[in-house]
Amino acid sequence: MPDLRFRLRPRPHRVRRAVSAAALALVLPWTVAEASAASAPPPPAPGPTAAHPGSPGVIGTGPGDCGPGGEWPWDCVADCESSGRWSVNTGNGFYGGLQFWQRTWEEHEGLAFAARADLATRAQQIAVAEELLGTQGWDAWPACSKRYGLAGRMHVVRAGDSLDSIARRRRVRGGWRALYEMNRPAIGPRPQALTAGTLLTLPPADDPARPTPTPAPAPAPTPAPIPAPAETPAPAPIPASDETPIPAPIPASAETPIPAPIPNPIQALPARLPAVAPVPSAARPTASAPAP
Repeated sequence: MPDLRFRLRPRPHRVRRAVSAAALALVLPWTVAEASAASAPPPPAPGPTAAHPGSPGVIGTGPGDCGPGGEWPWDCVADCESSGRWSVNTGNGFYGGLQFWQRTWEEHEGLAFAARADLATRAQQIAVAEELLGTQGWDAWPACSKRYGLAGRMHVVRAGDSLDSIARRRRVRGGWRALYEMNRPAIGPRPQALTAGTLLTLPPADDPARPTPTPAPAPAPTPAPIPAPAETPAPAPIPASDETPIPAPIPASAETPIPAPIPNPIQALPARLPAVAPVPSAARPTASAPAP
């Protein structure tokens, strides 16, 4: 019986093939994965988050978007009104980045900065816009304020402001307490500590504080016209005759007494006046001879 206890020797070429196959099996998945990752298109960039009114974002994608680096809210409104051109003057009667009407610019102290809004700086235009925001509210920019979800009147806190002074200036019904309750989230727990630049929401203007227009007086009743008196017809003219009639003499009546003649006062005087007796003259004393 043959001896089967022999030693098997592996063939070298077969060993090399087995090792190569094992190495290829380990390397091939990683190579395919890398190639697939390199050839695949990059994943889409995440889109902008849903913007709420007042948040910065990218212009044109929704309410509250006002471009990178824009300052809310004025750069956003300027982007909407004039494409952010603060010195624009197109000749349409509106000027500057926020498109001020000339009369509005003058009524809100704009002339303290420049003759027109397009001649003022960006900061000066914003200062006038903040004053306008407290009187007319966001309705001064109807289309763009609607785009950004802005509405109502607002006040921009400046250095030296207090809730009491703001409430009195803006005629807030209920005073500073009502103003604080409306803006507690923006102000915080300390109503006396206001931060400059804070936007405070204002209630509608107090109606009793507005000047009441004086009603026009009722027109006085017009008296009925007095009819003109009827014209008296003029008497018919007497036809003139060639010969003027001579009035007939009035016949003397026997009964008519003849008046007595009036005596002449000159004839009543006497013909001669009585002679007046001469006044005896007083005898003058004769000079006597001096005594011896």
